[in-house]
Amino acid sequence: MRKKSFFKTLFALGLLVCISATTWAQQQLSVRGTVTDNYGDPLPGVNIIIKGTTTGTVSDIEGNYSLEVDDAQNTILVFRFIGFSDQEIQVNGRSVIDVTMEESSIGLDEVVAIGYGTVKKRDITGSVASVSGESLQAIPVASATEAITGKLAGVQISATEGSPDAEIRIRVRGGGSITGDNTPLLIVDGFPVETISDIAPNDIESIDVLKDASSTAIYGSRGANGVIIVTTKTASAGKVSVNYNAYAAWKKLANKLDVLSPYDYAKFQYERAQLAEKPENYTDYFGNYQDMDLYREVEPNDWQEQVFGRTGFTFNHNMSINGGSEKTKYSFSYSHIDDKAIMKMSSFKRDNLTLKMNNKPHEKVTLDFSLRYSDTEVEGGGANEQNEVSSADSRLKYAMIYPPFLLVD
Repeated sequence: MRKKSFFKTLFALGLLVCISATTWAQQQLSVRGTVTDNYGDPLPGVNIIIKGTTTGTVSDIEGNYSLEVDDAQNTILVFRFIGFSDQEIQVNGRSVIDVTMEESSIGLDEVVAIGYGTVKKRDITGSVASVSGESLQAIPVASATEAITGKLAGVQISATEGSPDAEIRIRVRGGGSITGDNTPLLIVDGFPVETISDIAPNDIESIDVLKDASSTAIYGSRGANGVIIVTTKTASAGKVSVNYNAYAAWKKLANKLDVLSPYDYAKFQYERAQLAEKPENYTDYFGNYQDMDLYREVEPNDWQEQVFGRTGFTFNHNMSINGGSEKTKYSFSYSHIDDKAIMKMSSFKRDNLTLKMNNKPHEKVTLDFSLRYSDTEVEGGGANEQNEVSSADSRLKYAMIYPPFLLVD
């Protein structure tokens, strides 16, 4: 009886092992295949990853790959390769999965301004860097020049000083001349300008930078240092739309340097004079050493607090009105920025007005009218009374009126 019970137990254990092995074999699966492009050519270096894990492999020079998966039914393989769209494929028990990668066309249909016209990115043969107006609006800065800092490859942007109206230096591909001017050519809506710092970022549709000779050839020698083309927003037909945006920010000095107290500073100067064997270097400025304890009662001057001690405040708001019909379109925008810096007696204010009108009296004739006005008021660091008065006066940066001109097809 015991012998019969032993054989039953042994048979049950063997059956359990067989079932477990069969289940494990059903779950484990080796998946292989070939990855190709749209033309049927193999793609080496394609990343094949099991979704939700860090397990994966890379296709070889022939485009072949092999990967072990734990769940033969529910596992999802993710295929990734630069220049191609990601693909996610469920295994569903298949041991061979061949994949054709589709080329990615992201950004290729984006329109870029070159010269006096526009082309699509896919048709560009020269070196062109672009940034959209939406990217500029997402950055709360006073000028468009600051907003494109670090966003354009090969374009270096730096401030010449720390004052609110400091000149912004732009260099495309670095400096090409030691004695000559390295400033790129600035074009706003087809017209050369001296600066783009006084254009409100909200009024910009796009900024395109032409960097190589083939792109800048249309401008001749003026484009030797590169060309920066700014396209502002235009009027659009449709119902009247009113948009208003505003933001506010507070600024404060994050950290201050630890400085010596008056007593410690006087003691430090005395030790320096003794090491130099010139005690007069101390006594001429700080008095007798025996009176050093008097410096313990001296109220220190925290110059960091006195110069950069206030809480800065920035308020920027803009309003735009667009509308019109297919024949007559108009656009109006107003922007105001008030920036009070953390440095005392330092502030920056600017008002921008932009008006654009477009009329098409005939199918082959277009009349465009554009006006842009900028009024900037800067309060500097208070170097002297004359500078304070002159810098505080409202200065008209420029008022450009573009007269109506004809475009005949």
